[in-house]
Amino acid sequence: MHIRVINPNTTQAMTDTIGTAAKAVAASGTRISATQPDSGPVSIESHFDEAVSVLGVLDEIRAGEREGVDAYIIACFGDPGLNAARELTRAPVIGIAEAAFHAATLISTRFSVVTTLPRTTIIAEHLLDSYGMASRCRRVRAADIPVLELEANPDLALERIIEECLKAKQEDGIGAIVLGCGGMADLTPQISAAVGLPVVEGVTAAVKLAEALVGLGLQTSKHGDLDFPLPKPFTGRFAEYSNLTPD
Repeated sequence: MHIRVINPNTTQAMTDTIGTAAKAVAASGTRISATQPDSGPVSIESHFDEAVSVLGVLDEIRAGEREGVDAYIIACFGDPGLNAARELTRAPVIGIAEAAFHAATLISTRFSVVTTLPRTTIIAEHLLDSYGMASRCRRVRAADIPVLELEANPDLALERIIEECLKAKQEDGIGAIVLGCGGMADLTPQISAAVGLPVVEGVTAAVKLAEALVGLGLQTSKHGDLDFPLPKPFTGRFAEYSNLTPD
């Protein structure tokens, strides 16, 4: 089984962190490959960043189709381009926010999300609404750290995340915490030990869900809106997307 984990930003250190975390939980027969686009934002912290990153994600999906990848994970908590990616493949495509939300509901009746910057809390709230999970989440909290601080100042970032998780435990009436950034993929054991609650991280949750879907023989439905894109001309710098056909 080959699972491709796509970091939608272009920071190699974060891709390496994500890939290591994914490999740590993968089954012995699962191959994990972690990739990132050649072009795009170095971090994703806004709607604009997400929009710019989507074409890079789709290019990684197209490359994976040529390699015969069995499942894909979009390793950014905004799940950028998730349904567009699903249109390009029959393989399962899982966003880490959706995976983490579902996993949290299986072990608790209420959870809170701890993410990076305050503005990204709103993006997470939009996702909770669109996934039908808003009633299960008590609060989306920000540790108030830029995404790249997870790599540049890991000790300070971990301290702030733990502080916010402890506030969530004390104030929110929850049973679990969801970590709201792919760059937090390697922090689950430390945070869970410090906070004393189950901590769900989306990259690792998505790996196990992907393995389950592939093992069950379940693929992305091509009946309805997730069918392959209608072939049509694209112009200018997007001409390469003209008349897409499954690889």
